Amino acid sequence: MDCSAGDFEHFEVREPATQTIPFVFNSPHSGRLYPPAFLAQANLDALSIRRSADHYVDELFADAPELGAPLLLAHFPRAYLDVNREPYELDPRMFDGPLPPFVNIGSMRVAGGLGTIPRIVAENMEIYRRRLSVEEGMSRVEAIYKPYHACLRKLIARTHARFGLAILIDCHSMPGNIRLSGSDVRPDFIIGDRYGTSASAELSRAALHFLGEMGFSAVRNKPYAGGFITEHYGRPVRGLHALQIEVNRALYVDEVTLAKKPEFPAIAAALSTFMRQMADFVVDFAGGNSALAAE
Repeated sequence: MDCSAGDFEHFEVREPATQTIPFVFNSPHSGRLYPPAFLAQANLDALSIRRSADHYVDELFADAPELGAPLLLAHFPRAYLDVNREPYELDPRMFDGPLPPFVNIGSMRVAGGLGTIPRIVAENMEIYRRRLSVEEGMSRVEAIYKPYHACLRKLIARTHARFGLAILIDCHSMPGNIRLSGSDVRPDFIIGDRYGTSASAELSRAALHFLGEMGFSAVRNKPYAGGFITEHYGRPVRGLHALQIEVNRALYVDEVTLAKKPEFPAIAAALSTFMRQMADFVVDFAGGNSALAAE
């Protein structure tokens, strides 16, 4: 993949020997390399600062290259920079000077402390001891955010050129206490397609079906319909589909210690089966139906 060697410390692409399926897998929130200077700025201990990460999601989907698809994964942590946001969703209260006029300071995500450079992790735990310089905030976007998305765009474009369609699976995890509105149901998985705008309905239904067949509870869009990545890259009418998958962390990680549970290998194996089933479905479906391909 044509991502510069200098980007490797921030993210990497794990490639199959030959890409054989029209999928790209992305794990933007599972990075575990915390810059020392960032930790020195932080008001949180080494465990607390990890609370909003998608723990080990890159490992849950690690079989993607073996199945014939590239896997893009972040090494930087979500608490440091969140690439599932617009490039400049920034909270002016976090910085020691005025932000450029093009910065989006009014989004709901910024208001909630979860902008491109997050202010909090988990349950309103403030990350920083003091304000950041504007230059530092801008440098994170320039040095990491923009190269990450440039690499993701190249993977998607290459896949689309080769197969006539591209399916991005954006891989995340969610807290174990998430419930469906008005019920006590705690889903094992949530498939997000931006309410039908980022991917073909057939793909979403297939994903729910395969997870359900394995005995998991899987729902669509609520409470997570997909973030910036799903919305930005999903263009079904052009044969570009993007699905977000949220895995319930309680299935595979101890949410207090953040250690893997004994069930971790079984969940990883189930997701490997899921990826294979989705690939088989797309090959069969797209072979005789143009609904997934560019129009």
